[in-house]
Amino acid sequence: MKDKRPVVLYGASGFSGRLVAEFLREYNVPFVAAGRNRAKIRDVMDRVPGIETADYEIAETSGSLDDLIKLFSGSKVVCNTVGPFLYHGPRVIEACLKAGCHYMDIGGEQAWHRDVEENWSEKFARQGLLAAPGMAYMSAASDIAAHLVLETRGIDTLDILSMFNGIPTFGSTQTIFAAIPTDAFYLEQNQYKPWPRATPHEVAVPGLIQTQLALPWGGFPHPVWFKHHPQVANVRTLGGLLNRQIMETVAATEKHFEENIRPLPKQEQEQKLAEMANSVQGGTPPRENMREHRTIDVVYGRGTTAWAQCVMYGTCCYRQTGLVQAYAAHTLAHNAPRKVGYASPCAALGHRELLGALESYGLQKAKLDA
Repeated sequence: MKDKRPVVLYGASGFSGRLVAEFLREYNVPFVAAGRNRAKIRDVMDRVPGIETADYEIAETSGSLDDLIKLFSGSKVVCNTVGPFLYHGPRVIEACLKAGCHYMDIGGEQAWHRDVEENWSEKFARQGLLAAPGMAYMSAASDIAAHLVLETRGIDTLDILSMFNGIPTFGSTQTIFAAIPTDAFYLEQNQYKPWPRATPHEVAVPGLIQTQLALPWGGFPHPVWFKHHPQVANVRTLGGLLNRQIMETVAATEKHFEENIRPLPKQEQEQKLAEMANSVQGGTPPRENMREHRTIDVVYGRGTTAWAQCVMYGTCCYRQTGLVQAYAAHTLAHNAPRKVGYASPCAALGHRELLGALESYGLQKAKLDA
């Protein structure tokens, strides 16, 4: 399919999908805006600023494996925004492999990352393809900070914190609840170790007087990204919202799950969690405000005597996600990734390059001390 647009944006009608489309237009990347409802996609695309100058088409799909293979065939890159990825990711990534496309999504669920690394990485690598879940703010910003810290020789331990101000979207809320039953691990001497269940942590955030509440939130992708790294042996990641009330609610929900829902059959667990997620967030949040919706990502690195730290000061986490996806799609449409198979955003694209893209839009600034 010689004239096929190089990028497929699957889940174009969602909050994150709309932002990816906005930045694909900025990068002049031709794309297919795809999803299950053509009218809904059209309505959303019509609201994207400047969309009349974009080169795109709309495609409706049932979401079956065969339809997705047909949709993806002839393109180079698929940007998947349809979560929770634990539930919906396997069919899309399989379709990408069979269609011969690079795969990216915005999911940070550690269980999904372990699945991709264990079951899909080698298959994608054999075809020279990238499999990169976690191509989004919640993982990419701290991935940049971690790689900046690792420019200092002798660092073997990373302590990571990712916090943001904002309102979780419907999709993010579903993902948060879907990750509650999964095992969350940190990395200790290159081995996975389980986080204590339903246990919030007080954390000190640079620039804030009061401590904040953070959670392992499924473990984050970083322990999976660095599991086989030649330099890093220990990784712990915590994160959450800069809103104690919301974090206390999430922590209470995790405790409620452990005490009352975990004993139920798996299907009932998923149903209960979905109902709880729907009751928390049922609509689309307003467009982010750069003066309000700020992010901060901190990475402390230690070795025997070596040390370094990096703080990433950013704004608008969902806009960052849209930009990261579009920048990655633009890069992969023209060049091979730096690493094939399962890879982090920085391993695939380069940490200085990704930071440059975010800085060029005023969405991130890094402060490195070593």
